[in-house]
Amino acid sequence: MPMNRICLATLNRIFRIAAPVAALTIGAHAHAQSTVQLYGIVDAWAGYQRVPGNPGAAQLGGGGLSTSFWGFGGQEDLGGGYKAVFAIEGFFRPQNGRFGSFDGDPTFSRNAYVGIASPYGALALGRQSSLLYLQSAKFNPFYASFTFSPTIVQLYSSLGTYPGFPTDQGIPGGTSWSNAIQYSTPDLGGLSGAAMYALGNEAGENGAKKFAAQAQFTRGALALGAVYQYLNFSAAPGDLGKLLKGFRSQTTAQLGASYDLRIVKLFGEYTYVANTLAGGNFHVNMLQGGVTIPVGIGRILASYAYSRDNSALDQARSTASISYDYPLSKRTDVYAGYLYDHVSNLSTGCTYGAGIRTRF
Repeated sequence: MPMNRICLATLNRIFRIAAPVAALTIGAHAHAQSTVQLYGIVDAWAGYQRVPGNPGAAQLGGGGLSTSFWGFGGQEDLGGGYKAVFAIEGFFRPQNGRFGSFDGDPTFSRNAYVGIASPYGALALGRQSSLLYLQSAKFNPFYASFTFSPTIVQLYSSLGTYPGFPTDQGIPGGTSWSNAIQYSTPDLGGLSGAAMYALGNEAGENGAKKFAAQAQFTRGALALGAVYQYLNFSAAPGDLGKLLKGFRSQTTAQLGASYDLRIVKLFGEYTYVANTLAGGNFHVNMLQGGVTIPVGIGRILASYAYSRDNSALDQARSTASISYDYPLSKRTDVYAGYLYDHVSNLSTGCTYGAGIRTRF
């Protein structure tokens, strides 16, 4: 047999043996590779908004029920139950195409972290959503809506907004913390927890810090949560005085609960905010109750929040909201809502409008 035919026959036999082995090897290697996903939400609404104590205006806004964001996230299997994880996510405003939920917000303002997940919990480093914000969203029917959620409006939308209502300026520090280290436990029979610490990251500011701890329990239709947060700076060490004269630190504790009866889901939150100022301390108590009620293939969302401080001004705030959310598909829904907002000694505010939201 000619030498070239012998060589070809030998190569064919080697290929027939090696090909299945190579396929298995490549498949296993590909399986072990990192997975990366692109995801996000686009939400826009049109209507009218009047902040308490201010004139109103027609609005075309982004984020009626959800703040619009986009992101990349993924993981890589490291073996032994360990995984490398990451998320890079940024808010944006579809009404004008700008990055961030407001001017000055970082490009990746929602999350920008990397970490390790294991059977013993997860450790993440970088910018991360605060534990108080996540719990505040979980235990109210409007979740994280900055437009229609009474909880989020009172806790996170007040900073610098009401100069005539100086003792209830909300929660500094934002919904996400930069320079943060977070450990979260695995689920232990429905019980889980997390702790997060954020550094000031400036020379000579070792005392600048934020820290929080959270515990949650879920069993069937019942969910419970508790969170504690302390901060002595908002975005940079020493900046609390810019929000409120003499502002030094803030401590917040919150309890939350929800129960799903199928015909109605109940939500409740109690939040205690203690503020330390050079001229005297004060605290604010806030209660929130809400429901979601299935109606047809859609649902009604309703919530009411009331807060009051113990300062000499004895100021109070009442915020109520109702909305109907109608799904067009698994990813897209339309909604209409109304929010009433009354602050002591200020003209009453309100927001109403309709919008569309899609997920990808």
